[in-house]
Amino acid sequence: PAPTQRKSTTNGKAPRTTSTMKNNTRSSLRRRGGRRDDDPRSSQHNDSADESAGGVGVGITSVLSDDSTNMSSFLDNSSNSSDTATPAPTSTTTNSSPPAPSSRMRREMSPKAISKDESRLRKVATRIISGLIMISLFIGILLSGHVYVCALVFVLEVLLFRELVTVRYNAFFDRIDQTIPLFRTTQWMWFFVSIFYTYSEFAVEMIKGNTKLHYLLEYAQWAPLLSFSLYTGTFVLTIATMQTGHIKFQLNQLCWTIVVLCLTVGQLKYIMHNIYNGLIWFTLPILLVITNDIMAYFSGITCGKKFIHRTFMQLSPNKTWEGFIGGGFFTVLFGWYLSRYLAKFTWMTCPTNQFMFFPHQLECEGENIFHEATTYFPSQAFDLVPQALNRLWPNVVEICSVDRDLSNLTACISGASNQKHHHWEMALSIVPIQLHAISLSLFASLVAPFGGFLASAIKRAYGIKDFDSIIPGHGGLMDRFDCQLIMALATWVHYNTFVKITTVSVSKLLYMYKLLGEEERKQFLEKITQIST
Repeated sequence: PAPTQRKSTTNGKAPRTTSTMKNNTRSSLRRRGGRRDDDPRSSQHNDSADESAGGVGVGITSVLSDDSTNMSSFLDNSSNSSDTATPAPTSTTTNSSPPAPSSRMRREMSPKAISKDESRLRKVATRIISGLIMISLFIGILLSGHVYVCALVFVLEVLLFRELVTVRYNAFFDRIDQTIPLFRTTQWMWFFVSIFYTYSEFAVEMIKGNTKLHYLLEYAQWAPLLSFSLYTGTFVLTIATMQTGHIKFQLNQLCWTIVVLCLTVGQLKYIMHNIYNGLIWFTLPILLVITNDIMAYFSGITCGKKFIHRTFMQLSPNKTWEGFIGGGFFTVLFGWYLSRYLAKFTWMTCPTNQFMFFPHQLECEGENIFHEATTYFPSQAFDLVPQALNRLWPNVVEICSVDRDLSNLTACISGASNQKHHHWEMALSIVPIQLHAISLSLFASLVAPFGGFLASAIKRAYGIKDFDSIIPGHGGLMDRFDCQLIMALATWVHYNTFVKITTVSVSKLLYMYKLLGEEERKQFLEKITQIST
């Protein structure tokens, strides 16, 4: 018989036919696996499903037959039940307290998200532990003496050079290994030539500056010749190993080697001078760069792209303007107080020209920049600020002239009719090294980070995440010292420009005097006598 149509009053929905219900039922069967109620394999499953429904869906499985009468009776029952309130299924409850928000959130996370979260925590913990170990080793070597600090720098230079040249070596290993002889040998020869030239020049300077070591000058004068001999030998070997079919590739590799030498040995050429000019000129710049790196990270994750949405640097998309600015602010603040603290220790401030293998107490007449002094802030700067703000600023004093006499200046007294404003004055009791620390902090914040951007560009170009895995959680040494290289060079330039000319000393003048002839010595003494009188 043709399917009969009956109106359904349930919830005011449109009428449905029994054929439509059949189609829906068949669809539901497909989703369940295509079994009917008359299938003995599904009877047990359907019974358990009806029981779990709490009586709400009782009788639904009976409509699976093709008998239209059964279907009509089902529709009658469903339409009648729509007008009758059906009790809600009851469920057993316990008195257990609800789970904590953190545990509930973690339970709602997928296993993959939980694994990723735990992996991130492990990485952070590994980075912190590795960082503490490195800081402990650094402090221990710093307290051991200048010679050991220089040895640490040498080891770092070797490892940094290795990491950088390995980048291209791994990228073109098949081509290099099969076609270019002595490739790695010539690379390391260039490195040791550069190291010998740099360190021999430093050693000669130290010998000239120490009168007790002047007897070594007859040997030290051969250092330039030996350096040039090593250079020519390496140069000849490099050209001799070039292959006709790979000259362009070998020249590219040679250029890369020279760039790496400039980044490592070149920028660290004067770091030994920084160490022996006073350990503060070695320690302070390193700590400033570390502070900038840490504070830029925390400023970025807390305020990143909340105020400035523009990308800071395409080479490093994770860097933000907020991190760059926040890192600079905290670096200047940290440098201001750290420099004052380090200036209290003669171990940090005293220069030396002795090669001592055991630590000993350094005694010297400290330079003026390490002694507290009163510094007057330029009064012209206060003329640009409203007077009301100047009065609110601490340590700012208003200076007035008495009876318009400019030679009689004193602090202004409120209500005095014979006084007239002359200028604003601000006296600060500071250690001058703090002013130098501000300059170095600005360089560590504005320029040194670009060394890190260069390292990021290299890694991006060659598709690597880290330069090495020598430091757990941090990667390679280049990943941590990319900003320190140019900072060391900037410190030496700053010292020689604004603090002291290191190329001049009494010992060096005596050495130069001994090299003069008889007539030149007489002229020198006459000039010295004229200057002294």
